[in-house]
Amino acid sequence: MTNKRLFVTAFFGCILVATSFSGCKTNSKIGLKDALADKFLIGTAINSEQITGVDTGSIQVIKNQFNAIVAENVMKSEVIQPVEGEFNFALADQFVEFGEKNNMYVTGHVLIWHSQAPKWFFVDEKGNNVSPEVLKQRMKTHISTLVGRYKGRVKGWDVVNEAIEDNGAWRKSKFYEILGEEYIRLAFQYAHEADPKAELYYNDFSMAHPGRRDAVVTMVNKLKQQGVKIDGIGMQGHMTMDFPTIDAYEKSILAFAGTGVKVMITEMDITVLPSPNQYKGADVGTKFEYDKKLNPYVDGLPDSVATALHNRYADFFKLFLKHKDKISRVTVWGVNDSQSWRNYWPINGRTDYPLLFERNNSPKPIVETIIKMVNETPNP
Repeated sequence: MTNKRLFVTAFFGCILVATSFSGCKTNSKIGLKDALADKFLIGTAINSEQITGVDTGSIQVIKNQFNAIVAENVMKSEVIQPVEGEFNFALADQFVEFGEKNNMYVTGHVLIWHSQAPKWFFVDEKGNNVSPEVLKQRMKTHISTLVGRYKGRVKGWDVVNEAIEDNGAWRKSKFYEILGEEYIRLAFQYAHEADPKAELYYNDFSMAHPGRRDAVVTMVNKLKQQGVKIDGIGMQGHMTMDFPTIDAYEKSILAFAGTGVKVMITEMDITVLPSPNQYKGADVGTKFEYDKKLNPYVDGLPDSVATALHNRYADFFKLFLKHKDKISRVTVWGVNDSQSWRNYWPINGRTDYPLLFERNNSPKPIVETIIKMVNETPNP
């Protein structure tokens, strides 16, 4: 009788905690990767401490919950080739080995991106822009060396990142300044030559903006008409509590799927923090000064905010499950809240709660909610 009372008390105690969304470990032995196995891949970005085995707590979450990984930083050009001709593959090698050892889909991130690129990439010894011919050769050498090293092991590559603005205009990066839009085609061409079997993706943020949506559709269709191999579009999921709308995001999923390539939800996180100047993008170059009023949840989330965040995540996963025939992968940008870039971007030193797992690696109630939603979603 006493044991029964203890069980009932514990059971209802867990319900109360889950209702307040303050964190309750689920007793379910089914992880996200198991629940979503016949829907789409579920992935996460992993950092150097996870790659090297230091962060044992989050490593266990990765192994239990995810079946796909992407390199958060260790494959970016400033890390791989900080000096021209001097490649550093130490962490990238360990990243790929981790994925292989744990039977995960491994995505390389990123081959060509205007940000987090070494300055030498675009200039000569006098600091002037290099010629188009020189930049083409540098691109080819970098891509061929990196992709070639992991040929047959890295299954997909984010080839080009963030080449288009909200309004659909080309981003005026150094790549564009020197080569024009041709650099997009060349990047995919060089990657395909280095590993003909690897999947190749275009990746960008704020993909629900009509201008960016239409421009990406036009770009992908043009590449395909030119005979360029492009396998997927990555819709970065750096979201706020009010942007994007579910309707606008769905329109982009449908538009991108209409090009005939795979659609992936990449880099997903949802910030609960107020945005300075109503900024909605995800440009790493955007920075704002610290303001205490913009960091309201240092001591934890109020129940009402935690509930709203839970519901926001649930709404998006309902959308993803609705379009599981079009979506090949959903990847969150980090394992637990403490590791998220949202804590230091676009304002450094804030406390955010944008991921699926608490700072102590315990699952938020949304994890169990997603698993339940999967069970309620019939297969076509």
